[in-house]
Amino acid sequence: MPNTVTSTPREDGYRMPGEFEPHAGTWMLWPTRTDTWRLGAKPAQDAFVQVAAAIAEFEPVTIGTASCQFEHVRNLMPEAVRVVELSSNDAWMRDIGPTFVVNDKGGVRGIDWGFNAWGGLHGGLYFPWDQDQLVKQKVLEMECMDRYDLQHFILEGGAIHVDGEGTLLTTRQCLLHRNRNPHLTKRQIEKLLRDNLNIKKIIWLPGGMRNDETDGHIDEVAAFVKPGVVVMSWTDDPDDPQYAVLHEAYARLRRERDAKGRRLEIHRLPIPAPLAISDEEAGRIDRSRHSYSRQAGTSFAATYVNFYICNGGVVIPAFGDRRDADALQLLSRLFRDRKVVQVNTREIALGGGNIHCITQQQPRG
Repeated sequence: MPNTVTSTPREDGYRMPGEFEPHAGTWMLWPTRTDTWRLGAKPAQDAFVQVAAAIAEFEPVTIGTASCQFEHVRNLMPEAVRVVELSSNDAWMRDIGPTFVVNDKGGVRGIDWGFNAWGGLHGGLYFPWDQDQLVKQKVLEMECMDRYDLQHFILEGGAIHVDGEGTLLTTRQCLLHRNRNPHLTKRQIEKLLRDNLNIKKIIWLPGGMRNDETDGHIDEVAAFVKPGVVVMSWTDDPDDPQYAVLHEAYARLRRERDAKGRRLEIHRLPIPAPLAISDEEAGRIDRSRHSYSRQAGTSFAATYVNFYICNGGVVIPAFGDRRDADALQLLSRLFRDRKVVQVNTREIALGGGNIHCITQQQPRG
């Protein structure tokens, strides 16, 4: 039986690997929340099926769903995708699922961070989030993996990116937000990150993209292609609402060095046109006083950087935007050793995230 470990990953010789390192598989969750997803979540479900099918070409995929949807999901998913009963309040596996850590002896364990739906009762996106809080432990028990209990520390997977060699990217806007861990200082948060992800250098960007309802997740702004190489969202248009944020992030990254002392090689990836919920789309979303408002005109951050790296492949967003082809070309050049597959995920973006947000990698031991 898996154990709850009382030490820290650093003490035990475990580290969080980069997403580009080998995977045992990918975890996802099934979207059904009708105050997040329009038309009873059916358009979003279609997009989730396409993302899961794309990843399954490269590695095993497991998707969790409520028991009442099991037969439906099993019928829609390719046979290669494993479907399991796994209750949740919504489908953002990056933030709800465990963070896996590895050692150099083939061991894999999981971290069970606290979760409060991106802000709890002070700006959170929905209530309750009771089933989300149990997902990490359930996944680790299904995989018979030892668990580090960090429920006292609120952290979402989309708030961090690592290079696997001791460097972590994050934003002050998210990790230092008063609705996450107001009882902790920046120094205390840094210690928790160092002890539990076994990292040596934290690069703090000031903020995430505007209109990001998660309070500035890093996975909308920048991602490691490999150690020492970063790709980031970009615009040259001073009238774009993201202009100031992204130029400030770029200036900060240019000044930084990673844990190995390297200056970062930075590639800028133009973002698509801003996304907003149309009158028709807003009229097909259920209203709830406990959920984030998705009325007509609500804008969302849209970026191609919210991609997912898997074994031999990269699955990237498309939006039906003229820049889709440019994004495919640039990312294909950056990931020459992988096949880059593009999936239209506008429906996922309207729910507040994208491909990286709905996936969580389980590293190979």
